[in-house]
Amino acid sequence: MTIPGCGEIAERLRRSTVLIHAGPRGNGSGVIWTADGIIVTNAHVARASALRVQLWDGREFAAEIMSRDTRRDLALLHISAEDLPGALVADSSKVRAGELVIAVGNPMGFVGALTTGVVHGVGALPLRGLGAQTWVQASVRLAPGHSGGPLADAQGRVIGINTMVAGRVALAIPSNAVRQFVSAGSSDGWLGVSLHPVRVPQRNGHRFGLVLLEVEPGSPAAQASLLPGDILLGADDHAFAALEDLMTIVDGACLRTVRFEFLRGDYSRIRRVTVQLGASRRKGTIAA
Repeated sequence: MTIPGCGEIAERLRRSTVLIHAGPRGNGSGVIWTADGIIVTNAHVARASALRVQLWDGREFAAEIMSRDTRRDLALLHISAEDLPGALVADSSKVRAGELVIAVGNPMGFVGALTTGVVHGVGALPLRGLGAQTWVQASVRLAPGHSGGPLADAQGRVIGINTMVAGRVALAIPSNAVRQFVSAGSSDGWLGVSLHPVRVPQRNGHRFGLVLLEVEPGSPAAQASLLPGDILLGADDHAFAALEDLMTIVDGACLRTVRFEFLRGDYSRIRRVTVQLGASRRKGTIAA
């Protein structure tokens, strides 16, 4: 597979890609979104309380988490630097199957690693737990450390943020969704958790649930005594079937109470808790 001018394009992408040091949780990648130090990455990369960002020239900066949204798996960081090589960003709505793409990241300690492939499609996937979210799907080989890095077209313009692999297909959050996140910040809805879809074994099969990976101190979830490891099953007598069901409940700024069903330890006993939503959020808190 040959991309005209690939060397020059790859070098420009590498300069716009950063290495994110997340401590014991491992390293990831990020994209310099603007020249004044705004960086986009995945929320699952920016989970540590202290993050450091390494630029292409070796300089390192402490990073501030400006916003983080686990629903869209996006995080916005800021470093105190100027005149950075911001990425060129394309309109992801114009991406078509068969286009050549380039991914840059920092897998397994290899800084600025590059891989190429083709777009399979743009849209939602019929996989349980992913909901109706749109992905740029491409046949590029991603490894741990690529997360948060750019997926770019043959001109080196970012069309997505590499996030995960489903089967043999790499999934990237479309650049238009990233633009919206950067412009608006994370959503008004705030529960204060990071979570992951799971299938909970039941006597008559399995049930969809959302396991809490983290609970932010002082958040609505923490004030309701929810704990990491708890599994949310539904709210207000409606069972969850996808992550979007929870987001529909959480989104909104009005003050209200929601009664959640959840499991803690014993899968045969369903617990219930009332959570107050719509409270003011602080800068850097987690949307879920």
